[in-house]
Amino acid sequence: MPHHRVIAWHIDNLDNQGDGNQMRIFSERRTAGVAAVVVIAAVGVLASVAVAAPPALDKLRGSVTADGSSTLGPYMTAAAELFSRAGAKDVRITVGISGTGGGFERFCKGETDLSDASRPMKNKEAVICKTNNIGSWRAFTVANDALTVIVNQDNTWAKCLSVEELSKIWDTGSKVGNWKDVRAGFPDQKIKLFGPGTDSGTFDYFTEKINGKAKRSRSDYAASEDDNVLVQGVSGEKGGLGYLGYSYYEANQSKLNAVSIKNPKTGECVAPSVATAQNGTYKPLARSLFVYAKGASFKRPEVQGFLRYIFDHEVAIAKRAKFISLTPAQLKKSRINFDLAVKASAK
Repeated sequence: MPHHRVIAWHIDNLDNQGDGNQMRIFSERRTAGVAAVVVIAAVGVLASVAVAAPPALDKLRGSVTADGSSTLGPYMTAAAELFSRAGAKDVRITVGISGTGGGFERFCKGETDLSDASRPMKNKEAVICKTNNIGSWRAFTVANDALTVIVNQDNTWAKCLSVEELSKIWDTGSKVGNWKDVRAGFPDQKIKLFGPGTDSGTFDYFTEKINGKAKRSRSDYAASEDDNVLVQGVSGEKGGLGYLGYSYYEANQSKLNAVSIKNPKTGECVAPSVATAQNGTYKPLARSLFVYAKGASFKRPEVQGFLRYIFDHEVAIAKRAKFISLTPAQLKKSRINFDLAVKASAK
């Protein structure tokens, strides 16, 4: 089983200096897990659900452990910071980025309260959770993403690529190693590929949408679960090409170019953006992002309080982390899902 890097953020409130928050960053090694899972708890009800008044944030105590998608890492870190500053200074939140698959491996072992996922849960992973007697869990949609294809800033030719051209580059068995082999008129420039590792939900999503099947991909590329490594790689190679979550492009757009994607239905080249991800024109690489909560953990006030804070301040968290927020309709469904979970946890 391969190993990969995990970075975890601890939001600790150890003193009263400034706003009382101290963020520590450390890295460690973990065994990589199986890939992530299919949304088990879907809510189709659009009626409001009555719930009891929550405890004040300054009354909450304890800890919350989350791990999973590197794409969702900055969002969850921003949520943890804002939650602490809003009053929950005695709740310690740990956010890991071992990848969607690695996060679900830990979740299904009972090691975490929350699992961050850049794709839905797979049936085989749900079976592992059940086999390990994890009990119930619920999935919440927390944000949107425009999975972004990136190139070096000196790349002036690949302004728009089609799904077919991307598949030509990335599919299993591809021998394309030069930009001139992608499209007539492209320069004689060697391609250097960078992408997420095989435990990444982003890897699964991209390969399914571009190559027709999850995990179907050439393997001769520089892989990393850390999106910052992908940014460094593509920005350092003139012929560099990679893909990652939109927030990482947003944070590094001064040294990267985003490639527009030709919409398979309309034929129009569409750039990744908040608007195109929300209005459905950025196809096929717009997606939703999820947080899975273990039923036993959800009964704890600090876990429930953290998730409630996310849905009450979703737009502010997305703005702080440079993410694409939920649409009003999505947020309404997520709030109903949350309220139903609160009601169920009280039984």
